[in-house]
Amino acid sequence: MLNKNIKLIIAGLIVITSIWQFAENNIGNGIFLLLLTAIPIFLYYRNEFILLAFLKLRKQDFEGAQKWLSFIKNPESALIRKQQGYFNYLHGIMLSQTNINQSEKYFKKAIELGLSMDMDLAVAKLNLAGIALSRRRKLEATNLISEVKKLDKQNMLKDQITMMKDQMKKI
Repeated sequence: MLNKNIKLIIAGLIVITSIWQFAENNIGNGIFLLLLTAIPIFLYYRNEFILLAFLKLRKQDFEGAQKWLSFIKNPESALIRKQQGYFNYLHGIMLSQTNINQSEKYFKKAIELGLSMDMDLAVAKLNLAGIALSRRRKLEATNLISEVKKLDKQNMLKDQITMMKDQMKKI
């Protein structure tokens, strides 16, 4: 895995090579190299290992997703802030199946670092509400569920929200 700054250096070197190709009247090579610059810039904003982990999670392959995330050794230096949020979000989702205490820590850190999509933020807060509900913190769970309702604009989490509310009535 390349550091985020190395990806920008590679993009800069490709642009310089492209300018050199334009100066040598190799217009086709210059245009191709400019288009090739998009790859390291894309990978700067979207980490390749996080993308592969999301693909594994879509197939419910938690071990495969964990394998791809394990390639990221030092997330603070290798990832930008939003990617660190998604790194923690993915760890929280995977640990929510086995260890609720650790998953709560990861979800809180993911929310703190920021997630770019409202749906991901809603899922993280819904998981935190479930954890708070399991620990009998009804007020915290109620606040989180109200935030989830605001974030869930497409009503994809409506069933989960109603299940949480039904569980809160039992407490």
